[in-house]
Amino acid sequence: MAKLLRPLLLALALLAGGAVTARAAESVAVTSARATATLVSASDTVAPGQKLRVALRLRLAPGWHTYWRNPGDAGVAPDLTFALPPGVVAGPVAWPAPHLEIEGPLATYAYTGDLLLPVTITGAKGPTDIQLTASWLVCANVCVPESGAFRLSLPAGDGAPSAQARLFTAADARTPRPSPWPARIGPDGSLAVPGLTDARSAWFAAELPGAIEIGAKQTLLQTPEGLVLRLRTAHDFQPDAKLPGVLTVTDRNGTETYLHLVATPGAVVLPTQAVAAPAWTAGVPRLLGLALLGGLVLNLMPCVFPVLALKTVGLAGLAGARRRQAAAHAASYAAGVLIAFAALAGALLAARAAGLAAGWGFQFQHPGFVAAIAWILFVVGLNFSGVFSLGGSFTGAGQSLAGREGHGGSFATGLLAVVVAAPCTAPFMGAAIAGALAAPPAAALAVFLAMGLGMAAPYVVLALIPGVARALPRPGAWMEVLRQALAFPMYGAAAWLVWVMSEEAGPQGVLATLAGAVLIGLGAWALGLAERAQGRGRRLGRAVAGAALLAALAVLPGIGVAPLPQARAAVEGSEAFSSARLAALVDAGRPVFVDATAAWCITCKVNERLALTPRVRAAFAAEGITYLVADWTRQDRSISAFLRAHGQEGVPLYVFYPGHGRAPVVLPQLLTETTVLDAIRAPAS
Repeated sequence: MAKLLRPLLLALALLAGGAVTARAAESVAVTSARATATLVSASDTVAPGQKLRVALRLRLAPGWHTYWRNPGDAGVAPDLTFALPPGVVAGPVAWPAPHLEIEGPLATYAYTGDLLLPVTITGAKGPTDIQLTASWLVCANVCVPESGAFRLSLPAGDGAPSAQARLFTAADARTPRPSPWPARIGPDGSLAVPGLTDARSAWFAAELPGAIEIGAKQTLLQTPEGLVLRLRTAHDFQPDAKLPGVLTVTDRNGTETYLHLVATPGAVVLPTQAVAAPAWTAGVPRLLGLALLGGLVLNLMPCVFPVLALKTVGLAGLAGARRRQAAAHAASYAAGVLIAFAALAGALLAARAAGLAAGWGFQFQHPGFVAAIAWILFVVGLNFSGVFSLGGSFTGAGQSLAGREGHGGSFATGLLAVVVAAPCTAPFMGAAIAGALAAPPAAALAVFLAMGLGMAAPYVVLALIPGVARALPRPGAWMEVLRQALAFPMYGAAAWLVWVMSEEAGPQGVLATLAGAVLIGLGAWALGLAERAQGRGRRLGRAVAGAALLAALAVLPGIGVAPLPQARAAVEGSEAFSSARLAALVDAGRPVFVDATAAWCITCKVNERLALTPRVRAAFAAEGITYLVADWTRQDRSISAFLRAHGQEGVPLYVFYPGHGRAPVVLPQLLTETTVLDAIRAPAS
């Protein structure tokens, strides 16, 4: 019997030990009819040298609330007192953003529901005993003070996340981040945040008691510089003192952002009209005009250079064509451009509606998409090189322009032109895209289609000018030579995207992309053999090509989940951008130059090489300017918010903060050394 019971008792002991481990990161609860309180930890164990996050967790019953660090007109903030081993230190509470609670004639800053008050503990090097004594006030129709003593004993270990770590992640989403924009508070209580332009509504909670009337209406105004919030001052307001607090901003997409700012005293110029309507209501015709101009200028941006080969081949194919045939192919190309813009608009609007931090060019932030486009460009290059052909002889293109396959090629050229050009924005496009994303879906689609018309217009006009077709030599061997020569821009563009993959997904992503390219090359070669073979050989070649394509497609999911490198500054003499770093520099009155860029943005790289030169970086150092690089190669919500705050939905974006409370300056998207040097050396106004 003892032999039979021993395994059973051992199993029960293991199960019991597992239960203790599962609850090791949460203390025994202190419970009342109004709230349940525990001490929780983000990890089950303590790793030497690693910061430890713990928190008081209050689960408030429906109808009850507790208070923020500044309770407001009434109430008491929760108080936390830790008892820790020697050398172990608890930091301040990371207070989540509160909401406004109206209690009769009183207004308070409050919390309801499941509340976490996180604290970071440093100095723990091994098993750590954490003791917390806390008190809090819970109110509904009446107020009841409560308190409790809590204890957690955490063993040494690797510091892996606990079952309660998700609570800290949720709390972090509501914890205010340092504002990347400076703020001023006027003597009349007007709060100005220059640079913050994407705000449908805003609400400010002051950290200092008695500084503002909490329950008073806060009116949102719009100035050319950015947001102004009119506050009503209270009895303890000091017009010559800084005012810290939390600004809750709801943007035009309904996304809430919580910013911690410290407003410095200064003059605030009020606009003559109140709250700005969304940008699109300022005039859809104006947005359509900006979009059309932006699409036209996009043809001149470096991002479109890889597409010039396709356009050159298309124009060469017009040699000897009748005007009606040329017009039909121009229409096919334009249709491809418009459908691609419509698809991008739909994807972007859907991503924003789903709460993603998506902007123009967001598809290039996904390694799988980058690999797929690299393969497509590689296939086009192989086609130009003659490895395989589609639609018959290229030299006969002039005579077969009216053919169905030729129109399919023009349509596909239009599609690919937009896909390759999409990483970068052109002048006028930023304002048009920002307005489109704030507009109803129908108006947004119209704006994107206007951009497509602008991009397609030059090619269509050239195709329709009779002199162009007559000026070109008649179809012949020269066209085959031209096509083969233009294969190399396609290979170059594919190689560039492989480098982008190295930035996004590291060596494993590059290996997977190149492996897929080898399979694609095998399929193209087999397809070329099949075109020259008969019967069984043709079927075998097509089967090999199909199998190679399927094998390449099977690689894509692995690329999509490849690990991404850590954010880093990409330019010598620069620092990696963070909203906290920018806010600290601006608050200190330091000048800052922010370069919002991405590895997949050719225009950004051209500017980096031609304008942000060692000479310019030396000028930054001489002028005491901090150079921050906001690398948007990967998805980054803080960089997306920075772009939107300056009326942009894509890169490049260059913003210079002169310091000493002066408004930031947005530089052109096509830079020169002179432009940058003039901006940073401009006299103070």
